Amino acid sequence: MGIPYEDVVMIREPDKEGEPTVITVNCPDKTGLGCDLCRIILFFGLTIFRGDVSTDGKWCYLVFWVFGKPSTRWGLLKKRLSGACPSCSSASGISFYQTKSEPPKPPDVFLLKLSCLDRKGLLHDVTGVLCELELTIKRVKVSTTPDGRVMDLFFVTDTRGLLHTKKRKDDTRDNLETVLGVYMISCDIEKVGPEISVCSQGSTFLPPDITEDMLNLKKHDQHLNESLSFEGVSVTMDNSLSPAHTLVQIVCQDHKGLLYDIMRTLKDYNIQISYGRFTTKTKTECEVDLFIMQDDGKKIVDPSKQSMLCSRLRMELYSPLRVASVSRGPDTELMVANPVELSGKGRPLVFYDITLALKMLNTGIFTAKICRHVIGDREWEVYRVLLDEGEGLSVSRNMIEESVRKMLMGWP
Repeated sequence: MGIPYEDVVMIREPDKEGEPTVITVNCPDKTGLGCDLCRIILFFGLTIFRGDVSTDGKWCYLVFWVFGKPSTRWGLLKKRLSGACPSCSSASGISFYQTKSEPPKPPDVFLLKLSCLDRKGLLHDVTGVLCELELTIKRVKVSTTPDGRVMDLFFVTDTRGLLHTKKRKDDTRDNLETVLGVYMISCDIEKVGPEISVCSQGSTFLPPDITEDMLNLKKHDQHLNESLSFEGVSVTMDNSLSPAHTLVQIVCQDHKGLLYDIMRTLKDYNIQISYGRFTTKTKTECEVDLFIMQDDGKKIVDPSKQSMLCSRLRMELYSPLRVASVSRGPDTELMVANPVELSGKGRPLVFYDITLALKMLNTGIFTAKICRHVIGDREWEVYRVLLDEGEGLSVSRNMIEESVRKMLMGWP
């Protein structure tokens, strides 16, 4: 049983301008596959207009109607999507609905040290190059010296697994130099040891100078219930329409990565999707119907489990990221937080969007840090950006917050 590897993912270009590109995935199933695929699609900057998912528990069929950009690298996208799919030979006699499995070997971490002359938009341009090269930023520390120089320290992993080679390092330096030009002073790349890799993840617990109130974080525990009001988000469950599945119906405002937020939430709860449909009814409203079951193959009948899952979905769709600006003495610090998947993966392109929004506002960055912290009962990726106010901010803090939030959510 199986199909040729090159046919696991098929990408069909639109017949007419303005129509979506159709991505079809046909492969063995596993819990969380939809999340992994949606995460890749989000990383490539695509907008999912519509989606269909169906599976018999061993083999799955997924179709995404997406809108890309002129710069979208469709061939590379197909390669990355194919790489996330289980081997076609694995569908014979092996269940992928297993709660216990050996974790994959963590990728090597490299330290990229970049010294530059400062200019507006520098950090975003560097981030853009790293994204294009498929270098994932795990942590960053950016500092500006009084003489106008910038030292950027990026802890990165390489999706292609080649950063240990001289050619890959040289290509990275060349691409950075092409974008930065005379502003680039030096660029060094070296693999870091396990002890530094661990330190690069940051401290486990929330620092005393950040509070949950700053980021408007709510704990997702047993006290979270149906009484919470999330304007514009409706999540309901129905067990009467299927003898084997629970139907989850979602109506909410569209945002960048919406389907990823749904899929990662279900993946964290180890929920299996047997059939699903995602449609964009208007430019702002989406409807999602999902027939799901637990990892034991049964529908969700426990009222407390239903309430907990509905509440988590409402929260994740109402506010998948938290944005706040706070005073640091005379300065302003922008903070953004997003939840980390239980698998340890963070949300794609967050730092890219933050720096792009600030570049469009002509607002400089004095220092920046990315760390992970435990907030409530979950791990969060926290981005802290100290703004370079110079003679004072040219835009208000509220405008900065709003612009960054809209960029992250994909709103006009």
